[in-house]
Amino acid sequence: MGFGQAVSTCFSKYATFSGRARRSEYWYWILFELIVILVAFGVDNALHLTFVKDAGPQVGWIYTIAVLALFLPGIAVTIRRLHDTGRSGWWWFLSLLCGIGAFILFVFCLIEGNPGPNQYGPSPKAG
Repeated sequence: MGFGQAVSTCFSKYATFSGRARRSEYWYWILFELIVILVAFGVDNALHLTFVKDAGPQVGWIYTIAVLALFLPGIAVTIRRLHDTGRSGWWWFLSLLCGIGAFILFVFCLIEGNPGPNQYGPSPKAG
């Protein structure tokens, strides 16, 4: 699965929490999110569209809209990725724990999925 196909799949399954996602789909989505968020952050700062005016990072409207638009499909693809490794989507809540939870979730998303069908559906590599 290539970059464009992965992004298209994630948008077509915007709030689909069932099924499985290959590693390539998940990591290309993460790359897409990173690019969009960095570009939105840069555009906000270049056009002075920021609304947080303290000493920290200058958060703006385009950045906020981008984060909100990508939030739900990001959770969905993460849960489908967890399903591919044979884990319940409830493991996603580990990411809410500081440090160690996010690291454990990162490791779960790195490992290869189950080669055959599991309780969440057929292998996404099989077709």
